Amino acid sequence: MGLLDSIGGNRRGGISPVMVGLMGLLAYRTLKGKGKLADMLGTGGSGSAGAAGGALSGGALAGGLKDLLDRFREGGHEEQAQSWVSKGPNKPIDPTELAQSLGEERIEWLVEQTGLPRDQLLAGLSGELPNAIDKLTPHGRIPTDEELSH
Repeated sequence: MGLLDSIGGNRRGGISPVMVGLMGLLAYRTLKGKGKLADMLGTGGSGSAGAAGGALSGGALAGGLKDLLDRFREGGHEEQAQSWVSKGPNKPIDPTELAQSLGEERIEWLVEQTGLPRDQLLAGLSGELPNAIDKLTPHGRIPTDEELSH
């Protein structure tokens, strides 16, 4: 999972719950309803990373990234989201603004997937999301499916 390692780092002993949430956020539309994300990522003890590897393919990530950025635009946080995609400094987003853009259904799903309390999840995602999107968009635009698959 090289691309995912680049956005979250490779932590000894598995992926942190915030990184699981971040991956779930990027592939929400693809993964919702397909079982426990931690199991698919091989961090829950009973699954394999193969299932998530297929689900988190270039197409799922590109579509998820576009969907997520659209949510920020529609939620009134376009300026922040655009700063994460474009070259230059990333503008922060606080947990309350993040919650407004994500919506309650998505947040509840992520809480279920990560096992984190809502406040901790939102705080972690608000800290990690700008950098993750920045790394996924190194050319100042949403990458093509082919670019994401490399």
